[in-house]
Parts: sequence; C-alpha cells; structure tokens
Amino acid sequence: MFGFSQGCLALSRWDELNTFFREAGAEVIFGLNALNGRTIASDGSAKGAWNSSNAEALIRYTVNKNFTIFGWELGNELSGSGIGTSVAPDQYASDITNLHDIVRKTYASLGKRKKKPLVLAPGGFYDANWLTEFINKTPKNSLQVVTHHIYNLGPGDDTHLIDRILDPSYLDGGSSPFSGLQGILKSSGSSAVAWVGEAGGAYNSGHNLVTNAFVFSFWYLDQLGMASSYNTKTYCRQSLVGGNYGLLNPTTFVPNPDYYSALLWHRLMGTKVLSTSFSGTKKIRAYAHCSKKSVSEDPETKCSYWKIHECSKESQYF
Repeated sequence: MFGFSQGCLALSRWDELNTFFREAGAEVIFGLNALNGRTIASDGSAKGAWNSSNAEALIRYTVNKNFTIFGWELGNELSGSGIGTSVAPDQYASDITNLHDIVRKTYASLGKRKKKPLVLAPGGFYDANWLTEFINKTPKNSLQVVTHHIYNLGPGDDTHLIDRILDPSYLDGGSSPFSGLQGILKSSGSSAVAWVGEAGGAYNSGHNLVTNAFVFSFWYLDQLGMASSYNTKTYCRQSLVGGNYGLLNPTTFVPNPDYYSALLWHRLMGTKVLSTSFSGTKKIRAYAHCSKKSVSEDPETKCSYWKIHECSKESQYF
C-alpha cells in the first residue's frame, strides 16, 4: 500500500542474520506480518483473521535451526486508526491468541533447555480505547509485552523541530502515552508489561543535523527517564543504523551523539526507579535510579542521578 515491492526474507538470509545476531550478542525481537490473509475494506480497515501459516513456518524453521529469538511481535502500526490501515482490537486479540499457541506448541519440544520467546503486540501508536479493548479481550497468558511507538515530535521536515526538542512544556506532553498505558495495564489485571517498541522522535526518517546531532539527546534522554518513571521496561530506539535518527552514521558507522547517551544510560542506570522531583526551572529535567551493580559496589554511588539541562537554541550543535 506504500508502493514498496514485494519482499521475501529468504531462509539463507535468515541464517546469515542469525549468525550476526549470535556474534553481536543481540537480543532480537522479530516483527511478523499481521496483514497476511486479510482484505482491505472500503473504509480502509483490514478485515478477516490473520493467516499465520507463513509465520508458523518461519518460527518452526527457527526452532529447528536452534536460533535464539527473544520475542515475536505481531504487526506494525495497525492499532487505533493505524498507518495505512488498521485491525479491530477484538480481531487482534484473537490473532495474538493464535500466535501464542503457535509459539507454545513449537517451542514445547525444547522443554526447559531454552527459554520460550516473548509474544509482543501491537507495535502501534497509543490509542486508549483501542488498547483497553485489546488488552481486556486478550487472554491473560497470551501476551507478555504491550508495545507502542513514539514519534511525538512530528515530521522530520518540520521547521519547528528544534523548538519542540528544547521546549519543556512540549516534552512534558510526552508523558501521556506512558501514563495512559500504565493505567490500562493496571486496571486490566494483565501481567503484560509496557515497552516502547520503536521511537525515532520525528517520523519520516528524522532530520539531518538535528535527530543525529547533539541537540536530539535532550529529547532522547528525557524520554528514557520519563518512560522508566512510568514503569516502561524496555525502550527500543529507531534506529541502530538507518535514516537520520540512527545511533550510527549509515555510511561510516561512526557513533552519533545519542549512541553515547544510550551507552551512558545503559552503564549507569539500574532497573529500580526512584521518585524524583526538582523545584526550579523546567529546563532542568531530573531522574534517579538505583545504580547498576557494576557502579554501586561503592556505597557512595548506590544511586545514579540523571540531570538534563536544556541549552538555548543557538548552542545546539556540538
């Protein structure tokens, strides 16, 4: 529907990728095509049940080859009004039950030798009504992770992009999806946890010299702190390489500034989040976690404090 050619992931390529995953020590979440078997109705929505045969064949092959996949995610941006098309929440719940059964049966032969992968969905934008119905209609044991995407800064070619990155009021507005999903999960009684499955900040591949420059860390670091404070367990950055929001330069693979922001967070901030407040200018954002074990053995450094002091627009490019 977006004009891309018909693509196929060949099994030989899947073998090569899994060799790379293993050598890199990567924990891989693989997104499955959730539109397979559906038809597009006159209102633009996708109708019918998911045809899982192709996904099941790939999962079975993956198990037989002893490849390690951390999780299988169903679909991409089909929740709510969707991007291009959408799937109703009750149908999506039924499809997730199907995927859970496939994963359970296919990995059953491995016994306890290998941890069963997570089942994740829907990998779309936050829509309270859609997510509430989806989560409530999905059997409690079928879904381990609820994923949503973050592109709250608007299009990459927006001339006000930097203004938004450096606007504390605009950054504060980014808490709504985190807070809302936390509330939905809590009220539903689901054991599933919240993840940001994809976040590039500004869609359409970001903006050169903004989303790959120092200034973007003001948005990214604030997102990491904010997401954690609302019990978000994982934050997946779009992207490692590719577009203007990659952590690495797409040609040279030299790290962009946000690579070091991610690395610093990973090394310092533990998983226990502490309640933090700061009285004063809104341009200073403060977050605190218990430190990771590697840095907390010193009794003086049991807590890691994350402060972001937003600079003026004129000093954005360092």
